[in-house]
Amino acid sequence: MGFNIKYLLFTVALLMIELVIGLYFHDAIIRPFGGDFLVVILIYCFVKTFINAPVNNTALAVLSFAYLVEVSQCFHFIRIVGLENSKAARIIMGTSFSWADMLMYTLGIILVVTLEHAFTKTSKLKAADR
Repeated sequence: MGFNIKYLLFTVALLMIELVIGLYFHDAIIRPFGGDFLVVILIYCFVKTFINAPVNNTALAVLSFAYLVEVSQCFHFIRIVGLENSKAARIIMGTSFSWADMLMYTLGIILVVTLEHAFTKTSKLKAADR
């Protein structure tokens, strides 16, 4: 456990971007694809704000969670739990399965892992130079 202000700031920034996308973008590209791409990065940063776990483990857990939410849409989970009339639940959980969403989640996590490993490598090189 621990608290990481850097990840908290990323979480807040990404949440603001997601809110702007959700409220003001009603297009065929940014809202459906950009939002799904960013949401896994947002969740990853939120988790890393409070839990100091290895990058790959955290990324895999977040990706698995995103996949689970997406697959739950196939089974109409929000209707099963009685939330089909909740606009918030419909926005957060989604209502229809999409392979494109799965791809966006995967690409978002690939970016996270790539950046995390690049920054870790850079940090180690800087520390070695001291």
